Amino acid sequence: MSHEGVVQFEAEHEQRELEPRRFGELVCELIAWREIMALTGLVGQEPGLYEGAGYGNVSARIGPRSAALGRRSFLITGSQTSGNRCIGLSDFAVVDEYDYRANRVRSHGCVMPSSESMTHAAAYDASPLVRSVLHAHSPVLWRRRRSLGLPETDPSVPYGTPEMALEVGRLYRETVLPERQIFAMGGHEDGIVAIGRNAEDTGGVLLRWLARAYGTACSESDIGICPS
Repeated sequence: MSHEGVVQFEAEHEQRELEPRRFGELVCELIAWREIMALTGLVGQEPGLYEGAGYGNVSARIGPRSAALGRRSFLITGSQTSGNRCIGLSDFAVVDEYDYRANRVRSHGCVMPSSESMTHAAAYDASPLVRSVLHAHSPVLWRRRRSLGLPETDPSVPYGTPEMALEVGRLYRETVLPERQIFAMGGHEDGIVAIGRNAEDTGGVLLRWLARAYGTACSESDIGICPS
């Protein structure tokens, strides 16, 4: 498989600008939470991490809740944009249709959609109530995923693959994911995914679990904190 941050699905992508009138407000909501994620180290790009690849992405559903599986279109940050300090509308793509069994995505925008688009798609297919997905990288939370009781994908399943998409569906059906709204990617170091009704709901879920992880880190270190 390709390195992290590289699109691994077959893409039918139309290069065209997204309409500000249609997408501007939703993009600003996502950018606001991406900024918070960047300030807390949950999204970004560092030379010494993950072979220098960017990490983290954000998305939100567009269109009706009643849309058919595979056609629950969504707005998502573009591939290779995680390291950009500032982003705008041109750094987003719309995934119009997807088929994770065939590993195929149809999209449009100025950039290709994130390499994690299949994972986001699977979360949206899991329930029409899921309207936003935030994918973060958090060592402090990922390393305490089991002590905190987070649902976890099979460690043998690589990120960005059809198998990962199927794992997300399994977690939603078989674990406490619908209630906790967050899961760890067992085979994707530091990978954490939060889901929710909108970006604000999803961001709140992510920050609450991050705070719990820091609290656990504090208690592990004789009531001090230098978390890792």
